[in-house]
Amino acid sequence: MAQVFLDILYSFGNCLNCFPGSPTLKINSRSFKILRLLGEGGFSYVYLVQDTTTSELLALKKIRCPFGAESVAQAMKEVEAYKLFSNSPGIIHSVDYSIASERGNGDPQSKTVYVLLPYYRRGNLQDMINANLVNHTRFPERRLMLLFLGVCRALREMHLHRGTGRGAGGGDSERMEMRVDGVDGNVEAAKGRRGKGKGKGKRAEVAATAAAGADDEDEAEQQRPLMGDEGLPDAGEVRSYAHRDIKPGNIMISDSGAEPILMDLGSIAESPLPITSRSLAIATQDTAAEHSTMPYRAPELFDVKTGTVIDTKVDIWSLGCTLYACLVGKSPFEMRSDETGGSLSICVLSGDWRFPDEGPGSKKNKGKAPAAQGTVVGSGAAAQGSEDDEFISEPIREVVRRCLKVEPTERPDIDELIDMVEGVLEELPEDGAA
Repeated sequence: MAQVFLDILYSFGNCLNCFPGSPTLKINSRSFKILRLLGEGGFSYVYLVQDTTTSELLALKKIRCPFGAESVAQAMKEVEAYKLFSNSPGIIHSVDYSIASERGNGDPQSKTVYVLLPYYRRGNLQDMINANLVNHTRFPERRLMLLFLGVCRALREMHLHRGTGRGAGGGDSERMEMRVDGVDGNVEAAKGRRGKGKGKGKRAEVAATAAAGADDEDEAEQQRPLMGDEGLPDAGEVRSYAHRDIKPGNIMISDSGAEPILMDLGSIAESPLPITSRSLAIATQDTAAEHSTMPYRAPELFDVKTGTVIDTKVDIWSLGCTLYACLVGKSPFEMRSDETGGSLSICVLSGDWRFPDEGPGSKKNKGKAPAAQGTVVGSGAAAQGSEDDEFISEPIREVVRRCLKVEPTERPDIDELIDMVEGVLEELPEDGAA
């Protein structure tokens, strides 16, 4: 009983330190007020903050790095990605960042990376899906496919990124370490972490030591700096990057409601990645387990095999899962594993999924036109009847089917997918038309 009381007291003390009476902080001479917590992950927290001078609202991502140089290097890969795609429409960019030493934990190697990002009032695509489920509404198909086309075009900027010739240095040098007032330290850390590589590439921010041997070289390949040894791509040079964690929660909606914005670049990796040894296969699989959300993760990341190549087709799979979730309410493999009571990973690896009206005893709606399209969240219109709610146009179903091929080579590349979606939009009537 005494131990329980001490645990409660410790947790309460942590909360007081995380959210003091006047939560403020400074990042590179700018002062911010902490308004509220927006979300959290394994080692990261996102807060809504307000500039105390301009009243501008921003999102502050706090990435705890309790494992020293290795975890700081991983966090700085995300910062590098924000800089790399700073001129790419449809991909979130950083406003500023800084590295701070954590106070009060007794470990001088423990750091925190703070990244300031734009704040989008409409939230993300998952918020819209949740609102549809609560309000018994659904996306108008044409509206949904326009948003999906925007996601595809933004992703094309990653899959076929053309360098701007900003030099090989990769941007700013390491910022001076600073003390952050208000929210630094005392956030309860997540439990252990699966083994990863050693973080071998030299970086401006963090220097790591290279080890000898083939296995270490494979681990270094998995954990190398995002930009590679040669830095940013030269002007006109095309390099390929995979996001590896496309999902509705990582697609923000612009304040106008018209444009999607890809976010959370912590999972991004250069593509293609040849899997040349068992150790690299294990490291890649472990990284995917940590950074790629399970219901949207491609099958080749569940079971990484030596001799294969991991490329941008993992994102095409995730796009198919995302489109399905917008149509139905959850990912196809969440839906199927819930129906069967089976393992989600087995459903993914076997490609076991279906549309809700395609099961035994279900009514088929193929070729039938709905009486009216549903509405975007927030319009206040009533939902259509259950039969109309199940309707999904055949061309849209085909987009999902093409993306969710278990064999990566059978999936379209991003250009082929964009052409397919543009063709679907040409066929779809205006929303609300009979």
